[in-house]
Amino acid sequence: MSGVFLSEAVGAEIHARYRDLLTFWPGAHEPLFVPTRQGETFVMACGAQGAPPLVLLHGSMSVAAAWMGDAAAWSERFRIYAVDLIGEPGLSAPSRPPLDGDAYAAWLDDVMDGLDLERAAFVGMSLGGWLALDYAMRRPGRVERLALLCPAGVGRQRYFALRVALQVLLGPWGVRKVREWAFGPTPRDLPPIARKFVELMALINRGVRPRMARIPVFDDAALRVLTLPMLVILGGRDLTIDSFDTRRRLARTNPTVEIEFRPDAGHHIPDRTEAVLAFLSRPTSG
Repeated sequence: MSGVFLSEAVGAEIHARYRDLLTFWPGAHEPLFVPTRQGETFVMACGAQGAPPLVLLHGSMSVAAAWMGDAAAWSERFRIYAVDLIGEPGLSAPSRPPLDGDAYAAWLDDVMDGLDLERAAFVGMSLGGWLALDYAMRRPGRVERLALLCPAGVGRQRYFALRVALQVLLGPWGVRKVREWAFGPTPRDLPPIARKFVELMALINRGVRPRMARIPVFDDAALRVLTLPMLVILGGRDLTIDSFDTRRRLARTNPTVEIEFRPDAGHHIPDRTEAVLAFLSRPTSG
């Protein structure tokens, strides 16, 4: 745990707060621990058994609870599996294998097999979007469709991790600035559960070692391989990834992709629930 967290004590505090937050997951839900070659992976499942499966992959420096605001609506039509990524501050193993190989695809194979899923739709955010893209390229038979929120691996990556590390050194003010870069200013009238999530993210920003390695960028040939239905939502004010470059490359390499560009949004895409649900619920053409 200390490889991800700055200390065992802060790791224990983050996990305690996270477990408390998970008790507020909307509707009936089932926490699962899936054995994988990288260690145990935590998955929060909800929605009707037998409904179409939907796998959710959050971003770096985050946890599966990032999907709590979407879960109620999406679980009405899908069986949701919100995965805590390995090597992140959630309840999965702290393993961080290199991104420039097939280790993460093999890990997702184990997760899918452990959940008894042959094929699923995926929603990915930031690093989770990169993982979903990588998996769709390596395992096209296991991915039904993709909905991606500010995915890494397409547009130019900015040196955000270094900026985060420097800002955190400035104490509470710096942590607040990091949160505002990612999510925008925190509203004063947040509901209690949202407030708990914001406080957890602040603690994560103070106590977790960010990934410093650059995320591999997919070349044009790899992007052209993707023929499955795909929705990509981008924020014009994203300070982590060049969303304009992402839009240009996707439009050039995959003309069938649906791109929703929100010029005033940052790396965090608010009000995404209905747009993603409409895309996921659309019948496959042909």
